[in-house]
Amino acid sequence: MLLLDVASTSLKVGATSSRLAKVSHIADLLRRAAGAGELVATVVSWLSGELRQRQIGVGWAALRSLPPPASDPVLTVGEVDATFTEIGGVCGKGSQSRRAGLINGLFAAATETEQTFLVRLLSGELRQGALIGVMTDAVAKAAGIPAAAVQRAAMLGGDLPAVAATALTGASLDQFALQVGRPVGPMLAQTATSVADALEKHSGTSIFEAKLDGARVQIHRSGRNVTVYTRSLDDVTARLPEVVEATLALPVRDLVADGEAIALRPDNRPHRFQVTASRFGRSVDVANARAAQPLSVFFFDILHRDGADLLDAPTTERLAALDSLIPPTQRVDRLTTSDPSAATAFLTSTLRAGHEGVMAKAPGAPYQAGRRGAGWLKIKPVHTLDLVVLAVEWGSGRRTGKLSNIHLGARDPETGKFVMVGKTFKGMTDRMLAWQTARFSEIAVGGTDGYVVHVRPEQVVEIALDGVQASTRYPGGVALRFARVVRYRDDKRPDEADTIDAVRALY
Repeated sequence: MLLLDVASTSLKVGATSSRLAKVSHIADLLRRAAGAGELVATVVSWLSGELRQRQIGVGWAALRSLPPPASDPVLTVGEVDATFTEIGGVCGKGSQSRRAGLINGLFAAATETEQTFLVRLLSGELRQGALIGVMTDAVAKAAGIPAAAVQRAAMLGGDLPAVAATALTGASLDQFALQVGRPVGPMLAQTATSVADALEKHSGTSIFEAKLDGARVQIHRSGRNVTVYTRSLDDVTARLPEVVEATLALPVRDLVADGEAIALRPDNRPHRFQVTASRFGRSVDVANARAAQPLSVFFFDILHRDGADLLDAPTTERLAALDSLIPPTQRVDRLTTSDPSAATAFLTSTLRAGHEGVMAKAPGAPYQAGRRGAGWLKIKPVHTLDLVVLAVEWGSGRRTGKLSNIHLGARDPETGKFVMVGKTFKGMTDRMLAWQTARFSEIAVGGTDGYVVHVRPEQVVEIALDGVQASTRYPGGVALRFARVVRYRDDKRPDEADTIDAVRALY
């Protein structure tokens, strides 16, 4: 199969807002790719915006200067995938030059359509509306089996591309059952606006838990063997010896559990998230890193214990199993209540302890691996800032032809200029996209820098965010976390925007 087939399908998927059309386009491509199971897995990965190799060390900097496109399509999916593997394996002296040579050779053999697809895939910008639900339906349609079967297999196998490869060969998906040692797609949460909202959605009673600002971990134990996975199912066992030791201390033979690893201060208040994240990123000299900043682990759910799967058991039953195994000092704080006042007090005390907020869990909900269902609801305070748009990027996929991703600046009161603190393309409706495309075209200055359009710093926008983190990427030393557009503020002048000091104060 040619790379052009995948790139063209990506364009079709991005050009339509119809979910059925997206599913149909992808299913047609998968049927054509079904001759080789590994090829199907690669296509599913790419159209999901991911590489089979996960990270190969190629970002925007390596894609700024590309050779002219080829006139005829010759690249195959297998060849490109093999090149990605080769690029990811480059290391040692002269690796940057060798990697650049491989990238240049790949792009020189790609047509314009293929180059565009590769740039978006490698830069993480392949936003075409083919999210996990669409991809799951497409695999089911291509294989002629129920979508629920594909979804369940992907949840338990933790790998939709592998499930797709199996399904398209006509083999049974029964092999994708919960297996100790194989990561499972984590259950995700929707958002509730308040504890009252959560109680209403859960028919009057919720189990509220402290939402720690650490890093989620999925822990597997088989005998004396422990494996620790991140939320994205990466193996970080060697980096987290504290989690391994805590798990081995439990009176259990086989275990699959959900937890949170977090760096705590001596007073048990949490460090900033980046302190915890730094431990996850440390793969060498782990012993010294641990001595400098140890991690604590807290368990909050259990999926399997000594031969018994608990995925389909209600929350109350899973928590009872958890409580019988995990000591109180390693469990998150919890409150089961139907009283909004009690739930509000629990949220307040959790926030005062320095944590993110609370999770509200439906007592009767099963563990929906890989799903973002209403069984879990997250409740946390939302900060807002009035910032100024400094530049905007042309969109891709269904946003092609529209100015989409906005660059955000905070005012420097000393110089009167604006300091960039982040970007976002989230929270934008179709109407908003149309408006901002016209608006930013009017105030554009100095032409374009590739796909970036610089604008006069005149437009104020209200941004919701979960918090602020330290950053070496932006000149102000801080960056917004999970920023999304609330509304454009035509009633405010740029000199009324929030200052960089206000942003730093949130940090």
